[in-house]
Amino acid sequence: MTVDADVKSNPPFRAEHLGSLLRPMLLHAARNNKALDTHEVLAIEDKCIDAAIRLQRELGFRTFSDGEYRRHMFYDGFFDNLNGMEEIHSTPREILKLYVPDVKGFLIDDIPAPGTWLCTGKLSHPGVSKYVQQYEYIQSRLQPGENVKMTLAAPEWFHLRHGEHAFSPAAYSSHAAYFADIATAYRHELSLLHAAGCRNVQIDDPLLAYFCAQSMLDGMRAAGEDPAARLDEYLALYRDCLRDKPADMLVGLHICRGNFRKSMHFSEGGYEHIAKKIFRELPEVDVYYLEYDTPRAGSFEPLVEVPRGKRVVLGLVTSKFAEPLEDIEEMKEKVRSAARVMAKGTGETEEEAMARLSVSPQCGFGSHEDGNAIDEAGMRRKLELVVEIAKSLWGEV
Repeated sequence: MTVDADVKSNPPFRAEHLGSLLRPMLLHAARNNKALDTHEVLAIEDKCIDAAIRLQRELGFRTFSDGEYRRHMFYDGFFDNLNGMEEIHSTPREILKLYVPDVKGFLIDDIPAPGTWLCTGKLSHPGVSKYVQQYEYIQSRLQPGENVKMTLAAPEWFHLRHGEHAFSPAAYSSHAAYFADIATAYRHELSLLHAAGCRNVQIDDPLLAYFCAQSMLDGMRAAGEDPAARLDEYLALYRDCLRDKPADMLVGLHICRGNFRKSMHFSEGGYEHIAKKIFRELPEVDVYYLEYDTPRAGSFEPLVEVPRGKRVVLGLVTSKFAEPLEDIEEMKEKVRSAARVMAKGTGETEEEAMARLSVSPQCGFGSHEDGNAIDEAGMRRKLELVVEIAKSLWGEV
């Protein structure tokens, strides 16, 4: 297969992973050891990250993360760093939107809602970035030709869960004003990452997949809210966040249906509910990382809406469970099926559409620090399979 040189030499590469890896027991023990001071825990984090980078290199990946080992949850690092945000350790039920799939999931299973962050004052970026600190450490450990991919929080993260309770009326008189300051801070965050040398970011956003869940759409309407209008608000927020994106910075959008500890997912529903808007109304997004490991993600048909020039990473391999291990021939045929759908939408040949595809697990292995219901050997087999699929289809990773 002939592939454009720019596609081959720049991310996304043929084999990708989504960022988070299982935390090793050494790191868990350090976090729980009250006798260790901050510097001692940091040294153990560094040691574990070095091992995670060696693993990624050994397996053949060209894009590297720190496993998100410096985070408790995948979305840490942005909102918790802003001026004007306050951490709430015990989330009152009355500030939760009960139609949101993860909120509903916690309540049904009688799981205490995780802590949250609320806006209690005017939002602003402090000028120092937690993401940059993470990036610089990873970059310092890489070899020539290796690439860092930074995973970032979705800009609407706390708003869907809390709605009007996400911000204090003393700070903002409207959702629009609140969103405007989030976007200003997000643009500054991206500028700091770019100045540090980062050229590859992935925004992790399961909330967009919630708009594929009929249960949430029905729940919003029952609450007197318009899900289509809300989605439009969020896409406008994205465009505002990304409007000054440097031309040489790759922006990816990862959409999955939840990946809480012990492999808990929260929503179901195909991309047909959001495909036209997500793929066609976010011109600043270069690549889509899409969950496709189970029938709950629906068919490939919505990929007919992906325009020329956009890349898609198919999350075909589950990160939730070690067994059964996916069949490589079945995975390869799924990639070809996706290419046929994309080609139908753009008038490309199947070969041209294949050149815009890559493969990955459907999500990370440790979106929550407790990790998925999979062991390290199972995680390794899944990552090896992703690399094997890529080599078999494209002759490279």
